[in-house]
Amino acid sequence: MRQHRFSKLMPLLAVLLLAALALTLAACGGQATPTKAPEPTKATEEKPAEKPTEAPAEQEITLAIEHFSIIEGTTWSGAHDRAGKRIAEKYPNVKYIYREEVGPDSTVPFAEELISEGANIVIGNAEFMGLPLKDIADKYPDVIFGSVIASDLTTKPNFVRFFPRQYQALYLEGLVAAALTETGNIGVVSAFPSVQVIRRQAGFTLGVLDGAKLLNKDVNIYVKYVGDWYNPTEEREIAKTLIDQYKVDVITQQSDSGSPLDVATEAGIWYVGKDMDIVGEYGWSSTDTVAISFDTRWEVIYDRMVQAMMKGEQPETILYPGMESAFTLADGAVEPTVDIMNDGKVGVDAISPKALPKIPQEIIDLVKQRREQMMKGEWDPFTEHAFVSNGTGLDLEGNPVPEKGKEVKPAGEEPAVEWLLSQFNFDLEGVTILE
Repeated sequence: MRQHRFSKLMPLLAVLLLAALALTLAACGGQATPTKAPEPTKATEEKPAEKPTEAPAEQEITLAIEHFSIIEGTTWSGAHDRAGKRIAEKYPNVKYIYREEVGPDSTVPFAEELISEGANIVIGNAEFMGLPLKDIADKYPDVIFGSVIASDLTTKPNFVRFFPRQYQALYLEGLVAAALTETGNIGVVSAFPSVQVIRRQAGFTLGVLDGAKLLNKDVNIYVKYVGDWYNPTEEREIAKTLIDQYKVDVITQQSDSGSPLDVATEAGIWYVGKDMDIVGEYGWSSTDTVAISFDTRWEVIYDRMVQAMMKGEQPETILYPGMESAFTLADGAVEPTVDIMNDGKVGVDAISPKALPKIPQEIIDLVKQRREQMMKGEWDPFTEHAFVSNGTGLDLEGNPVPEKGKEVKPAGEEPAVEWLLSQFNFDLEGVTILE
């Protein structure tokens, strides 16, 4: 009986239990077991914002030039000084400092003083006082040192040797000089026999000879040495001797004072300038005397050292650029390493207005043609011409002056850079070296 009554209650108990469970689930939001939010994975983690990368600051560069002479009143050191200023004007992170009248005994002390002032490019603007810089190159591996080449080619990874191909512009000057002389006599007041001087005079000589041949003229080139780069008194005396005794009516120089120009102005003969546009840059004399000059832009060379330092690269250790290379000034003007220039004008426009009517058109056309070819790197007087020895020059160790009439280099053969810079020790046939 009890069992029967219990079996009747079972369905009722089941219904009550189900009802209770339903109420519990409703109270819990319809979920018997709450589900945890998924743990974030590496792919879904929010990364902290990265700080913007700052551009590296431009390296501060100080270009220091040790000038062997005074700057004011010289074309050589004046051109180097102008180059330093132009580099500093172009690059906000470059500063230019200098010392004047530096001799070989003071090269290193001045260099170390300049380095203490922040210099990391140090230049000697002549070989005789620039070479000692090699002795401290290893001590300052982060400094680029440089020196003009006269004939020595010593280099180190941070000791650069350099010179511009000035002979290219000198060749163009020679064409003009050949056209202007009426006596057939051209004079050169020169410093002393050296590879540098002989090489530059060779460029001028080739231009004179080409001009004379084109015009069917007999022309003599007289060279007399001063014995020093800068000796105004002696340079004046030599210039007067060339005019009075050798009847030169066109004079140029491979020395550094303004004395030969002064004498030319006084004598009323033509002067051909060097290293700078002396009329336009310094206001020396006028185009009534200065027929043409050539201008040297050393900044082309210094810029290569600055660029190497900016890029953290080793510089080229032998630099010998010509008219095919150029530097863009701060104002956007593009100037080749060397160019003919006069009173602010370049190219054939640089020929003196007073001289221009005296120069045959075929010479003017040739000056224009050869200048354009050299600026494109398509022609060079030293490749074009044979080198025939005059029998005079400078004996070097193991390299005596070739006998007169000897062809040292045939026409059409490009001479090696190293040979031009260190072994070209003889005058070319066609000059007279005066005692």
